Amino acid sequence: MIQLYHVYKYYSNYQALIDVSLKVEKGEFIYITGPSGAGKTTLLSIIFCGVKADQGQILVNGKNILKIRDSDIPYHRREIGVVFQDFKLLPKKTVFENIAFAQRVIGVGSKEIKRRVWMTLKMVGLSHKKDILPLRLSGGEQQRVAIARALINEPPIILADEPTGNLDFDISMEIIKLFEGANAKGATVIVATHNREILKRNPHRVVKLNRGRVVE
Repeated sequence: MIQLYHVYKYYSNYQALIDVSLKVEKGEFIYITGPSGAGKTTLLSIIFCGVKADQGQILVNGKNILKIRDSDIPYHRREIGVVFQDFKLLPKKTVFENIAFAQRVIGVGSKEIKRRVWMTLKMVGLSHKKDILPLRLSGGEQQRVAIARALINEPPIILADEPTGNLDFDISMEIIKLFEGANAKGATVIVATHNREILKRNPHRVVKLNRGRVVE
């Protein structure tokens, strides 16, 4: 599903990724862990085509995304649900509208959007908040909206960058259970986290980064 071979990423003042090789099987759930600045966010961004690697080979669903044309990047991203640490919700749109946006982008009809959004809201436990603006929600609720938006198109790949970083333990466990539910339905899930309690309570394969290198 996802294969990285000898991947490097340089920024002006440091090396974010150094000779990273990694293989993630279809339907696998893995954690990317390591201290702040280890390269976790950069690794996910490269898979998503948020940034471009400087060297190496990256295959996602058999496509070498280092050779992908700019015009094809939006189609590549439609196969990936991304959950950002800072949520990236649209502040002037309701919970319902934020989730529906992902469906409108791919041209789904209004009736089907309404059905799918309602189903997804129930899945994340927010059907009673559908008409609320994001800034009136708690941090955990905003994160669940972001997850619902990532899941609604049923992407084969889900990437989550520190999705529990600012949440308390109980809510963090609920968030991980949502990702495990998507994984149980067949999605390949990669979660970047430094939360050791999550790794212990919800064990999956762990890839550890440190200073841009895979060390474990």
